[in-house]
Amino acid sequence: MRNFVHPMKMRIRNLVLITVIVLIALFISFCGNEHSSRIASAVQPADPWVGHRDSVHYVGINTCRQCHAGIYETFIKTGMGQSFDSASRHKSVARFEPHTVIYDKDADFYYHPFWKNNAFYIKEFRLNKKDTVYSRTEKVNYIIGSGQHTNSHILNANGYLHQMPMTFYAQKGVWDFPPGFENGSNTRFSRKIGLECMSCHNAYPDFVIGSENKYNRVMNGIDCERCHGPGSAHVASKQRGEKVDTSLYTDYTIVNPGKLTVDRQFDVCMRCHLQGDAVLKPGKSFYDFKPGMVLSDFITVFMPKYKGAEDQFIMASHAARLKMSKCFIRSLPKEGAEKSLRPYKNALTCVTCHNPHVSVRVTGTNVFNNACNSCHNSSKDNGLCTEKEKTRMLSGNNCVSCHMPRSGSTDIPHVTVHDHYIRKPLPKADVKALKQFIGLYAVNDDHPSSATKAQGYVNYYEKFDRKNQALLDSALSNTPSRTQEEIRTGLGTLIQIYFLRKEYKTILGLVEKAGKEWVMGEGLSKQSWNNADAWTAYRIGESYSAMSRINDAEALYHKACVLAPYNLDFQNKYGTLLMELNKREASAKVFDFIIGQDPGFASAYNNRGRLYFYSAEFAKAELYFDRALLLDPDLLQAMKNKVDLYNEEKEYDRAKTLLLKIRLRYPNDRDAKLLLERMKQLKLIS
Repeated sequence: MRNFVHPMKMRIRNLVLITVIVLIALFISFCGNEHSSRIASAVQPADPWVGHRDSVHYVGINTCRQCHAGIYETFIKTGMGQSFDSASRHKSVARFEPHTVIYDKDADFYYHPFWKNNAFYIKEFRLNKKDTVYSRTEKVNYIIGSGQHTNSHILNANGYLHQMPMTFYAQKGVWDFPPGFENGSNTRFSRKIGLECMSCHNAYPDFVIGSENKYNRVMNGIDCERCHGPGSAHVASKQRGEKVDTSLYTDYTIVNPGKLTVDRQFDVCMRCHLQGDAVLKPGKSFYDFKPGMVLSDFITVFMPKYKGAEDQFIMASHAARLKMSKCFIRSLPKEGAEKSLRPYKNALTCVTCHNPHVSVRVTGTNVFNNACNSCHNSSKDNGLCTEKEKTRMLSGNNCVSCHMPRSGSTDIPHVTVHDHYIRKPLPKADVKALKQFIGLYAVNDDHPSSATKAQGYVNYYEKFDRKNQALLDSALSNTPSRTQEEIRTGLGTLIQIYFLRKEYKTILGLVEKAGKEWVMGEGLSKQSWNNADAWTAYRIGESYSAMSRINDAEALYHKACVLAPYNLDFQNKYGTLLMELNKREASAKVFDFIIGQDPGFASAYNNRGRLYFYSAEFAKAELYFDRALLLDPDLLQAMKNKVDLYNEEKEYDRAKTLLLKIRLRYPNDRDAKLLLERMKQLKLIS
């Protein structure tokens, strides 16, 4: 028999149950709406930031603008907001005058910038006395740089981005060559803008994997999510009506750098404000780091260390210089501070002085001085510097002018920036004229692996200091190669070291020790954002070619092109080898592909013209040779090919004129000298 429950008691029990359910619902609703992380805060996951999950994606600055319009309006006027845009009169800060010209005495080229209607162009030309004997004009598609220091210029050739040979230096108001284009190193319109560069001067671009510099799309300037991480989860949370009182709690749906520890906050800034020798960890790319993560898990940045050059620094070294300062070291928070709502708060970090949402141009000097005085405020010095009042008044009582003096960076001309190594002014007598290279050090990683150090030394040699062979020695000492397993593990670095040394026989020996089948199979099989396996295949192919093992070279070049099909240098080398092997149809397809991809690739036109020459299609051959020389008037092989064409058509005087031009431009070229002598002996020319 069932237990009988009185109806009144039943009503009371149900009423209590309903009340409990309502209270629980209200409690859950309150937690969700007022602080979605309150319950979770008791047991915080190892990585609470929702934006670090692979399922969360970027939404773009205009989505952020819908709720944060005020911040958007000030941010787009900052150096970050103005870092990159389409070329326009509004974007450019440069001066344009009819007679603005810079001259490269090594290459004998003049350059002139000008506007035609609303399009911006750079003209390259060469003079013979006062006559223009060569001219090439290219349209500027993008301007990179906020204009606070520089405007540099980008050419877009079917998605392939190249830096152009003119930069405007805003502080001095002068046009000059970009850094690295001077002293005989002018790459004209062909310097590749790779992902490392673009990912710091911009929001993340849509980069074509298997290329060095091809993009489906590039954004206009650095955006909110570079410092706050991908925002789709945050947007969805707000659309659901979820609210967090951020004065009391942390909203984990979006990264607020102000809620990060000192080291993690520095990592956000150092991702881009730490220029140097960047080495990616295996399997990582320049896309992978997100604010709140540990930067050294993805990238280790090396900087050179010099004895007697403590006063010298490069442009983007602010964070590294600041960390050298006693002001920073003494400000570091005590253990346990990371548990507070703003763990960085009492430390000296980038945001102590710089509001990333507000342009430094409108930030008053008092903001920076107040940051200094917040610590230097003892009654002994009355809150001011202990320097004599007369000296202080000369600088307007400005702490920065003396303790963070303006100086030229070592890597960019015509630019002065504040040295962020805060210290007492150095007496001029203490500044040494000579400096001695000590080695590389990892700025953001106290314990880099041997493999990372090795790659750092190789990269630094290849990019910055090809005269210092000790760098390659250091790389080799960090890359063991005693066993097959060690060789396979460090194959890419070992090949790169010996390739730079031109020790091709050693490279082929390493391939044999690693196992040629393994190298051609799983050893070099991965596509990646930095084309690591493709580069190794290419360098091995070059080594086979140098040792006259052409068939082996073909296989490695082909592998490099499969892994990196949009690296047009690889394709051009592969097509040239196919032509050498008399595989003309396959070779023609390669060169046609290159020209279709990048119509400014001069060498591909020359090689395609050579194929037409072989098939006796002389008119087409000349057309392609001329196109190559229109892009590069000093392309030696194209000039020699035209000489062959003229001789084949018995136009000996034209051949002579071109040979004399080659002799003038390349006085040490033996082929032109011998051919001229031979033609005279045969009485083909006088």
